[in-house]
Amino acid sequence: MADAENWISLQSTELQAQINPLGAQLSVLRDREGHDLLWNGDPAIWTGRAPILFPIVGELAGGKYRVAGETYHLSRHGFARAKVFEVVAATASTALFRLKADESTLPLYPFLFELDVRFAVTGPTLSVTIYVRNIGAEQLAASVGFHPGFRWPLPYGRERAEHCIEFTSDEPAPIRRLDAIGLLAPQAQPTPVSNRRLVLADSLFADDALIFDQPRSRSVTYGAAEGPRIRVDFPDSPYLGIWTKPKGAPFICIEPWQGVADPQGFSGEFTAKPGVFTVAPGGVSVMETGITLLR
Repeated sequence: MADAENWISLQSTELQAQINPLGAQLSVLRDREGHDLLWNGDPAIWTGRAPILFPIVGELAGGKYRVAGETYHLSRHGFARAKVFEVVAATASTALFRLKADESTLPLYPFLFELDVRFAVTGPTLSVTIYVRNIGAEQLAASVGFHPGFRWPLPYGRERAEHCIEFTSDEPAPIRRLDAIGLLAPQAQPTPVSNRRLVLADSLFADDALIFDQPRSRSVTYGAAEGPRIRVDFPDSPYLGIWTKPKGAPFICIEPWQGVADPQGFSGEFTAKPGVFTVAPGGVSVMETGITLLR
């Protein structure tokens, strides 16, 4: 892409990463041999790579929400992914990006916030830590999520059909799905996970994402039975989304969320929306995700 010269490069002995200040988006992740692990954002399929979702995750009913009786409008996943973040600090292996409330965000989201995203590579692990800080005098309400898309198949010679996602625990709870306009459907559906394994197939995503709203696991591994795999750790996330475009798209998104789309018919205050958290004045909420290459 033409603006790639502005991306921040990080490196460890095992990984290379590049982050685009537009959206503080992880845009390249390679192993030490130069194999691409992350989706490349091909606009013919999906322009995203690993967007940060803030101040909402998913769709709002009618594209709007209410705070203290006032109505505001936001598109799916919020505005952070379309904003240029300040590069606060960068070294060979770490970088800190910041987005602050300003005159462009306040008409959309009436809170004084500071959104920091810190990336760090150490050996085979990339850690991504998102800080939502309340710099105002009133209680702040928000959701946040991380939406990384990994190559499917991974670049290690195994067929797409050999790939699965393995959870650290059994996942017997039903999952949730989205309706045709992206709202949370009321009917829960049986879990597609069997013996801790989700066997990946395009048919799983005919109705959009798989949403685990009661996951026991706080870590999953992705890949084929043989060869390198990727582990995604999400200790702070009560939701996990798994998504791809359902007609052979060459990526799979494993998405830790602190938040979820509006349920069908939801019209309450933003603070009553499922998954929304609050931060006291001067406080901070933290969400960490780890991406580790397992060889």
